[in-house]
This record gives sequence, structure tokens and C-alpha cells, in this order.
Amino acid sequence: MKNIFNSVGFISLLLAFSSMTYSAHHADPLLEAIKDPTRNSAYSARDNYRHPYETLSFFKITPSMQVLELAAGGGWYTEILSPYLRDAGSLTVTHNNPESGAYAKRSRSAFDKKIQSNPLFEGVTVVTMGEPLTPKSKDLVLTFRNLHNWLARDTMKATMLEAFNALKSGGFFGVVEHRAPEGSSMEYMTTSGYVSQSLAIEVAESVGFTLVETSEINANLKDTKDHPKGVWTLPPSYRLKDENRSKYEAMGESDRMTLLFMK
Repeated sequence: MKNIFNSVGFISLLLAFSSMTYSAHHADPLLEAIKDPTRNSAYSARDNYRHPYETLSFFKITPSMQVLELAAGGGWYTEILSPYLRDAGSLTVTHNNPESGAYAKRSRSAFDKKIQSNPLFEGVTVVTMGEPLTPKSKDLVLTFRNLHNWLARDTMKATMLEAFNALKSGGFFGVVEHRAPEGSSMEYMTTSGYVSQSLAIEVAESVGFTLVETSEINANLKDTKDHPKGVWTLPPSYRLKDENRSKYEAMGESDRMTLLFMK
């Protein structure tokens, strides 16, 4: 009987060890990319507002996808996407044309330096905005907090059409954007940095996308959306600097829509 119990104990220990070994070799690569200690600390500090794991999971991302990130900005999401996709997939980003103005030149120069000097960005392909994208080549197109810029420049429909054309049939388009109250005027939306969810859906559907699902992952009910400097009043911009900073810090980052479309 003692030998039987010893055998059962050995088998249990072996199964437990096998389970641990399996888990070690099947870690979540998305979580690993987000928890990478070499990420920009100022960026990772914003994870509690931007929910990258939940957001990218909602967008159905997998490590083998061919992904396009539109208007990568400072590279907040690029820093996560690049190592996640490097081994089995690919990442292409669009960025400012340095010839389109002083801000665009500074922004693009800073981003290019990151690409060249930071190992997290290794393998990223950068395409200048306005240059043609390879049609039907991507599994997933993403954009984060850019619709207001496109709306202000009257390019939102054209940019969404570019996203649609770049996707393979059945590909996904993921959007995160500062959310305006429904019924907001166009003047409010083009100056405040907020865009209504219904307008975002309407424009996406007008170029051929089908809405798959919406999510409240990035909602923030504390955001009153009536700030003196629009969305840039809130963190991380703090456009008013120290004026009422504690108030806006407590409010947190903007209320955001999270939308998933399919081609």
C-alpha cells in the first residue's frame, strides 16, 4: 500500500512539473511585450488608463499577423506591437511627412531616432503619410487617438478608405478615440479633440467597413469633456500646466470609444 501511495505521489509531482514546464514554454507573448521592463517608463505608467492588453485582445491581434499602425505618433503602442509581432508577423507604421511643417518635422525626426536606437523598435517598417500602402496586404489596421486630427484636416474618410484598401478580405480595423457627447457640433469636435462614436462608425461604414463590436474598455465616466483646452487639458498633455492640475490628474485620461470593424 505504501508503494502505491509513493507511486501516486510521484505521478502527481511529475504532472505538476509537466504543467509548469508547459506554462513556461507557452507564456502569453502579448503580456510579455506589455510587461517588458525596457519599455519607456513614462509610457508604461499610462497602462492603467490605456489598457493595452485588453484593447489589443479586443482587436483580435495574434503574433503572426501583418499589422499596420496608422499615425504612430510617439510610438506608445508601437513599442508594444513591434516585439510582439517580430518573430512571426510584421509591423508597418505610418508617420508624419517631415516636409509638411515644423511640428511634423520634429515629430518624425524624434520617431526616426527611436527606430534607429531602441531595440524594441527593431524590424518596424515606416511609411510616410501620403505614400501609397500595399493593397490587400494587412490582417489588422490599428489607430489610436487620431480621428480628431483627421477630422480637423477633413481627411478622416480618405484615411479610413486607405485602411480599408490595405486590409485583406476579412481583416480587422481597430480604433480608439476620444469620445465626444452624441449630438456634438462639428465645431466642437474639430477643436476639442473629441469625436462622437456615431460619426466614427458612420464614416467607417461609408468606406465599406462593417462594425463588429464596440467596447467600454477605455471608457472614463469622470471625463466631463468641457475642458478649457479640450482633451489636451487632461493628462498626459496638461495643456494648462499647473492650473487645476490636481483636478485633471484625478479625472485621468479621456473617455474613449473602442471600436472593431471588419472588411
